[in-house]
Amino acid sequence: MNTRSLRRHLIQLSLLALALGLTGPVWAQAAKWPSKPIKIVVAFPPGGLTDAYARNYGEYLSGKLGVPVVIENKPGAGAIIGIDAVAKSPADGYTFVMSTSGTFWQNRVLYSKLPYNLDKDLTPVTVFPSGPLVVGIPDKIPAKNMAEFVAWAKKNPTSMGTYAPGSYPHMLADQTNRQQGTSIQSVHYRGEAPMWLDVASGQLQVAVGSYQAFNTMSTRGVRAIGVTGSYRSPKLPDVPTLTEQGNTEKLVTLEGGLPLVAPAGTPEVILKRMADEAVAWSNTERAAKLRETFAIPNKPKNLADTRKDWEGEVPVWIKLAVDLGIKLD
Repeated sequence: MNTRSLRRHLIQLSLLALALGLTGPVWAQAAKWPSKPIKIVVAFPPGGLTDAYARNYGEYLSGKLGVPVVIENKPGAGAIIGIDAVAKSPADGYTFVMSTSGTFWQNRVLYSKLPYNLDKDLTPVTVFPSGPLVVGIPDKIPAKNMAEFVAWAKKNPTSMGTYAPGSYPHMLADQTNRQQGTSIQSVHYRGEAPMWLDVASGQLQVAVGSYQAFNTMSTRGVRAIGVTGSYRSPKLPDVPTLTEQGNTEKLVTLEGGLPLVAPAGTPEVILKRMADEAVAWSNTERAAKLRETFAIPNKPKNLADTRKDWEGEVPVWIKLAVDLGIKLD
């Protein structure tokens, strides 16, 4: 970062500090930020949507802030390992975590005990949209839509791949079992790539995940029978949503995302800057190409709007988890 840019950056921080009433040590800490590498922990292995977002955004952020942004993949235990590492990190603006919305929102009721408090130890920065998720099955299964697949599953042993315990597909499998009388078994993976490979090989009968990960197997015998959310995937315009297919449950209409989260107590000016840079990044050509690849039309929001959505949507997701009665420990 050159002298001119640094001066402008400090002036912006000063104005924000005055507006937010930051003084003393908190202001001194924020005024020096960033003076060393920033780390974004990804609670999943490389290769998935979470990792792609973090690396793309991180590279942009490094160019804007003038310090390295390191992406550290720390998968395991349904994202608990990665989230815990950041929850216990200093709230100094140098450590963040990115994971799926379910691992932040629903884990508080899916697990009887967590090594951190999701409400007290962490705070949201922004949410990177994940777009409609694809419901995919092997070509050899004679089902053209979700209703036909459910009918088939009632007569055949069926396993659904999920990218983490308590994730969206795990909840969808549980809800289908309760409402449709199926006995779909959830098989949890450390990310999407191995999950879709097992759908292609026939070891799994169904999986739910991002378009890009699904698409890597779409020429190897995996076929889409529906998408989640309130609108069709831009890459699969002929595949109807589960809602269009007659599923009225609240779960299938919701669109999750990939929250970027910081340790609670991180200075407000830093949280705001990180969120603003995410919004600015989303308007770049590289971000547009990533959304095109993953079939995601929506963009991340600023800090104020993220908090507003968080307050409105999180209780809905939590209630769904409570109603389904899933416990992972």
